[in-house]
Amino acid sequence: MRHIRHKQGSPEWLAHRKTTRNASDAAAVLDYSPYKKRSELVRELATGIGQEFSPEQQAILNSGHVFEALARPLAEKIVGEEFYPVVGVHDDGVYGASYDGLTMLEDTAFEHKRLNAALRDAMVEGCTGADLPLHYQVQMEQQCLVNESIERILFMASEWRMNGDAGKWELVEERHCWYTPNLELRARVFTGWALLEKDVAAYKPPKAEATVDKVHAALPVLRIEASGEITASNLDEFKVVVLDRINTVNMKLVTDQNFADGAADAEWLRDVSAKMKEAVQRVRGGMQTVDEVLRVLEQLDDIATKKAIAIEKLVKTEKEARKEKIVLDGDKALAAHVTALNDKLGASYITSPRGLFAPVVKGLKSLASMEDKVKVALAGAMADADGSAARLAANRKHLQQADQDWITLFPDFATVGTKAAEDFQALAALRIGNHRAAEAKRLDTEREQIRQEEQKRADAEMQEKLIQAEAQAQAGIDEARSADELPGPLLDDLSTLAKGLRDSGVAEIDTRHVIATAQTSAAAACDDGRTMTLGQINALIAPIKVDAAGLAELGFVATTIKAAKHYPAGSVPHILVAMVKHLQGVMVAA
Repeated sequence: MRHIRHKQGSPEWLAHRKTTRNASDAAAVLDYSPYKKRSELVRELATGIGQEFSPEQQAILNSGHVFEALARPLAEKIVGEEFYPVVGVHDDGVYGASYDGLTMLEDTAFEHKRLNAALRDAMVEGCTGADLPLHYQVQMEQQCLVNESIERILFMASEWRMNGDAGKWELVEERHCWYTPNLELRARVFTGWALLEKDVAAYKPPKAEATVDKVHAALPVLRIEASGEITASNLDEFKVVVLDRINTVNMKLVTDQNFADGAADAEWLRDVSAKMKEAVQRVRGGMQTVDEVLRVLEQLDDIATKKAIAIEKLVKTEKEARKEKIVLDGDKALAAHVTALNDKLGASYITSPRGLFAPVVKGLKSLASMEDKVKVALAGAMADADGSAARLAANRKHLQQADQDWITLFPDFATVGTKAAEDFQALAALRIGNHRAAEAKRLDTEREQIRQEEQKRADAEMQEKLIQAEAQAQAGIDEARSADELPGPLLDDLSTLAKGLRDSGVAEIDTRHVIATAQTSAAAACDDGRTMTLGQINALIAPIKVDAAGLAELGFVATTIKAAKHYPAGSVPHILVAMVKHLQGVMVAA
């Protein structure tokens, strides 16, 4: 898991959440969430338009964060370790999670919720995480997915109250249980996200129902006089006018003026409905049998009410659909621009950000203002993309040097290729220099290996010749001994000399091999500043043994580290050469 250094709730944290599949949304992915439907999450991810909270809802959320901080010491006492809030992303860069707490080794996590009725019912004596409502389990399972080091999660729910007199929070109730990873549930989370992504990619804003035009006009005054019976009425003429006006209410909403008129029409229809109710009351107050009149008035009331409800819903849904379309059109335009830039670059180096335009239209009421804001943001995003493309093209060209194209040293070119030319060229010089040095070292190593192999073959041939020469000498000596041509003592000396010459030659070859092996080991050790202990040197020259005092006499002083004698690895070949010279001197003296 990679840590994200953003505080939960900060603007940077909110921006980061738009780039990952978040654990807090996992329950909605599987349609387990009581707070957000799956279809709402699809719309939110497709458009970037998130849920907006009322002041009352935000206050509840804020109190949850307060309770979490208050409960953390209780959780730490249970676990016996400190918990640290963490925001993390899985190594694949796709799945994300925010943790109320992780221990230092990240094997235990802490998840806190405000205590509610559902949790009280589930969190009884002896309960486990498997007894919790599914939407809590799914969230914690994705936390385990993101950080695979987690072995268990302490799930705690608590309720606190402010003591006004003392001026501090007091614990009302706390319950907790342990959740452990559930691989079967994790597989459902994986599959759920994959299916959801397909729905997000195919998302289209809902279309409004077909509508008809209307010419709005004032209604005539309804006149009904009754005294035991209807004595005078213009109800028939009034009915025709009212129905005509209701049927011509505009249900096709396109412009900001249409939406404003729609809201006014809904208010007018509500007024018609209210006046019908008033007329019914007046007629009932003046007569006893007025079924036909009341039926007409109530019919007009019902029609006006239904029409008012329909246009109120239409105003809301159509305006939301238009808002989504404006945002999605901005996303599509930017994506097309980025695609064209990548085509020119010859690779998909630039990515089109998701959810860039949703914050731009947040809180705006007018469609025209939304379109203007999106166009301004789109222009800025295109300019940023153009700048990135220009830097990428220039830096890509820099890598195409006379000797070769160095792009293979930049698997992260999409990221580092957007650096300023000076910074990128410095990075390129460093990587190319390191590569050339490593390549030169590799070639030197190969050449040295070839030289050592050739030397081994030559030494083997020389050793064989020495053995053969000694064998021939011994054969001649044996022949002379049989013929009694030379004195026995002289032949013994000649035999010893022949054997000594062979042993000396073989020893010289063996010494050369030991020195070569030591040089190879020392060269590897010198790369990282390693040393060799006295014990390691003795293992190298076994069965011969030396001590620190003897090496000191040869001029090599050890460094003592925790009672062990250490020598620079690079000095070991020199130590061996000094030992060989000393032994050769002893042989001459003997």
